[in-house]
Amino acid sequence: MIMETLVVSLDFTIDDIHKIREQNYEWTKDMTVAEKVAYYNNSGKEAEKEIERRRALKRKTVANV
Repeated sequence: MIMETLVVSLDFTIDDIHKIREQNYEWTKDMTVAEKVAYYNNSGKEAEKEIERRRALKRKTVANV
Protein backbone atom coordinates (compact mmCIF):
# COMPACT_ATOMS: atom_id res chain seq x y z
CA MET A 1 0.00 0.00 0.00
CA ILE A 2 1.42 3.40 -0.99
CA MET A 3 0.58 6.11 1.51
CA GLU A 4 0.96 9.73 0.57
CA THR A 5 2.08 12.18 3.21
CA LEU A 6 -0.67 14.58 4.18
CA VAL A 7 0.33 18.23 4.42
CA VAL A 8 -1.37 20.16 7.20
CA SER A 9 -1.40 23.90 7.73
CA LEU A 10 1.02 25.58 10.10
CA ASP A 11 -1.96 26.73 12.18
CA PHE A 12 -3.34 23.15 12.43
CA THR A 13 -7.03 23.89 12.09
CA ILE A 14 -10.12 21.74 12.46
CA ASP A 15 -9.99 21.29 8.67
CA ASP A 16 -6.63 19.59 9.09
CA ILE A 17 -8.14 17.19 11.60
CA HIS A 18 -10.90 16.39 9.10
CA LYS A 19 -8.30 15.76 6.37
CA ILE A 20 -6.33 13.44 8.63
CA ARG A 21 -9.43 11.47 9.61
CA GLU A 22 -10.57 11.20 5.99
CA GLN A 23 -7.16 10.01 4.84
CA ASN A 24 -6.95 7.50 7.67
CA TYR A 25 -10.37 6.15 6.72
CA GLU A 26 -9.31 5.78 3.09
CA TRP A 27 -6.15 3.90 4.12
CA THR A 28 -7.96 1.50 6.42
CA LYS A 29 -11.42 1.02 4.89
CA ASP A 30 -10.54 -2.19 3.03
CA MET A 31 -8.37 -3.70 5.78
CA THR A 32 -9.36 -6.73 7.79
CA VAL A 33 -9.55 -6.37 11.58
CA ALA A 34 -6.16 -8.06 11.93
CA GLU A 35 -4.62 -5.70 9.37
CA LYS A 36 -6.08 -2.68 11.19
CA VAL A 37 -4.70 -3.91 14.51
CA ALA A 38 -1.24 -4.30 12.98
CA TYR A 39 -1.50 -0.90 11.25
CA TYR A 40 -2.45 0.93 14.45
CA ASN A 41 0.12 -0.93 16.55
CA ASN A 42 2.89 -0.08 14.10
CA SER A 43 1.74 3.53 13.86
CA GLY A 44 1.74 3.80 17.64
CA LYS A 45 5.25 2.38 17.90
CA GLU A 46 6.49 4.81 15.27
CA ALA A 47 4.86 7.69 17.17
CA GLU A 48 6.51 6.57 20.42
CA LYS A 49 9.92 6.53 18.70
CA GLU A 50 9.35 10.01 17.28
CA ILE A 51 8.28 11.36 20.68
CA GLU A 52 11.37 9.87 22.33
CA ARG A 53 13.61 11.25 19.57
CA ARG A 54 12.18 14.74 20.12
CA ARG A 55 12.50 14.46 23.90
CA ALA A 56 16.15 13.45 23.55
CA LEU A 57 16.77 16.38 21.20
CA LYS A 58 15.09 18.73 23.67
CA ARG A 59 17.18 17.38 26.57
CA LYS A 60 20.33 17.83 24.49
CA THR A 61 19.36 21.40 23.57
CA VAL A 62 18.54 22.31 27.20
CA ALA A 63 21.80 20.79 28.42
CA ASN A 64 23.78 22.93 25.98
CA VAL A 65 22.20 26.19 27.18
